[in-house]
Amino acid sequence: MSDARPERHPAVSRQAQPVEERRRGHFVQESWAELKKVEWPNQNQVIQGTVVVLIACLVVGAYLYFNDIVWKHVVAKIIGS
Repeated sequence: MSDARPERHPAVSRQAQPVEERRRGHFVQESWAELKKVEWPNQNQVIQGTVVVLIACLVVGAYLYFNDIVWKHVVAKIIGS
């Protein structure tokens, strides 16, 4: 079967490029266009987000640490008996 659709840009220079290079170039163009749409955080938002993550890590770390201490004693009493 033959493809009846005409090519969008039948330029000779584009035909000389391998398919992989054209795909890669198209991907880079699309990625760059998407990065331009992103609303990047300002410095204050980055600092605030970092502080929130660090506090959350400390809280979860402390919870897991104390939970580990409690269960270590519980398991030691069950197995040790």
